[in-house]
Amino acid sequence: MLRVFLSVLKKEWTTTRRYPMNFISSLITIYIIFFLIFIGYRTIGMGNPDYSENLESIIVGFFLWTFAIAAYSRLSWGIMSESSTGTLEQLYMSPVGFNTIAIFIVISDFIISSLLEIPVVFLMMLTTGRWLHIDLITLLILFIPTIGGVYGIGFISGGIALVYKRIQSFFQILQFLMVLFIMIPVEKYPAAKILPLTLGNHLIKLNMTRGVPFYKLPLQDLLILYLNFLLYFLAGLFIFSRFEFYARKKGILGHY
Repeated sequence: MLRVFLSVLKKEWTTTRRYPMNFISSLITIYIIFFLIFIGYRTIGMGNPDYSENLESIIVGFFLWTFAIAAYSRLSWGIMSESSTGTLEQLYMSPVGFNTIAIFIVISDFIISSLLEIPVVFLMMLTTGRWLHIDLITLLILFIPTIGGVYGIGFISGGIALVYKRIQSFFQILQFLMVLFIMIPVEKYPAAKILPLTLGNHLIKLNMTRGVPFYKLPLQDLLILYLNFLLYFLAGLFIFSRFEFYARKKGILGHY
């Protein structure tokens, strides 16, 4: 299992490293989108007494949104790519099973994306002049379950990709949903804590903008956050397996 995981991690890193232009262009695109949002907000909200706090919230929310997009789309893009090149069925011949490989893919993607997104966050803070509180332990405790739930949604979209092959338009719908999940204030709508990203964004914002460590956060919120993570991730795996069973039954697993 360890050998398979290291092989998947090496493949993900090699793919990222061998296409530097594509990677650099994606980072530049992310930064340009954030810069336009920042300019627009500074123009409109400069006189707002909550300008600084809202700007810090925008940085946190935008970072989570871009990470979430990669989280729910990575597995689906991988499946569509493997299908188009005719190598998907080879992965299914692995002794560890494709589900295990899929989990290793999302773990590898999380590790690589975390390392590569850090410079973007510092660039956003440098651009805005707002330096957020960085507590790596608290961020890991909060960030893993927050994004882990989105990876569960990624398994669902991956299952859809197994059957329907091209689902790029579905990704666009998910992008707007992720924005909605991040924007919902849990202080006004406590029931929204069960949604992906919503509670995690709130807790991460408390840590990065106000310096609240994990042991001072409400225990109930932490429990809900981890229960959400388990629920969405396990539900994603289950739905993925159902789509996988259907694709096998119809004989369309390796078709594109």
